[in-house]
Amino acid sequence: MTETTLKTMNLKELSRNLGLSQTTVSRALNGYPEVSDATRRRVLEAARRYGYSPSTRAKGLATGRALAIGHVIPVSDQHEIVNPIFADFIAGAGEVYARAGYEMLLSVVADATEADVYGKMRARRAVDGVIVHSPRLNDARIPHLHRIGLPFAVHGRSSGCHTPYTWLDVNNRHAFARATAYLCDLGHRRIALVNGLQDMDFAYRRREGYLDTLRARGLAVDSALMRAGAMTEGLGYRTTCDMLDSADPPTAILCSSLITALGVRRAIEERGLVMGRDVSVVTHDDTLSYLQNGDDVPIFTAMRSSVREAGRRLAQMLIDQIADPKRPPHQELLEAELVVGTSTGPAQTKD
Repeated sequence: MTETTLKTMNLKELSRNLGLSQTTVSRALNGYPEVSDATRRRVLEAARRYGYSPSTRAKGLATGRALAIGHVIPVSDQHEIVNPIFADFIAGAGEVYARAGYEMLLSVVADATEADVYGKMRARRAVDGVIVHSPRLNDARIPHLHRIGLPFAVHGRSSGCHTPYTWLDVNNRHAFARATAYLCDLGHRRIALVNGLQDMDFAYRRREGYLDTLRARGLAVDSALMRAGAMTEGLGYRTTCDMLDSADPPTAILCSSLITALGVRRAIEERGLVMGRDVSVVTHDDTLSYLQNGDDVPIFTAMRSSVREAGRRLAQMLIDQIADPKRPPHQELLEAELVVGTSTGPAQTKD
């Protein structure tokens, strides 16, 4: 083996070894049709033999693309970056980007400049497309991205946005209707909801699913049992303390996040109560890599979906859209699975 093969080979060296121009080698590696099959096979075999791997920048120059996908996070949502849900989504998307030769550009920006950042990304051709996170009701980012012509895909949906766009979402309304029905079937009549921020689309849909079942079962809607906020352990703890200390506490609590459910559990146990016996808890569970819901037996009864798989699927949807700009928008609605754990049980009858 020569000295050249022991180091990382660049395009110029590979071309010199093959006796071909850099343009021909680059076109062969990137699948241009004007290169003969025989030449393409020869170039690919040499690239494998010498361990040549073109840089993302070189690929971008050859294809006219940035070969990068953007993720823009407003400062007000920067806690999202350390949220295990966001981390798992990014991990799943990153797997797909790597296989397709794309890099990830993550930007944390001031809320007021988010729209400008998308425009600058488009003008500089810094990215080929972006993933939109945490869509709100009537989310202004969606029509803005349409206007500037930057390909995008949304993790979730935005009620009130009627222009077709690519999205992937969990059927939140059905999931929370089903979870509420499960608690009703166990005899619970005082069922609380600890939800995400009110203007988030997923929270709106989950609240509607919860209300659908209460009304269908003829149960009163009590605003004192409906709480909302950033989905932290503290939110679950504080709201549960307040509700359990009231004159007519809930016998069951439905949570929008496994993280919030941990705070709910802390409040229950502080009062000497037993989760699953005295107070039942159902949560939405994204099967997180670093925050598992038990081992063989789930701790929490949960409406389960994989956010990592959602990251993989949405990343591929966006890459497909970038590859074929005339491709119509694609939407995918995932159903959550009800998994029964130790956190739920029949409602306790009062003596």
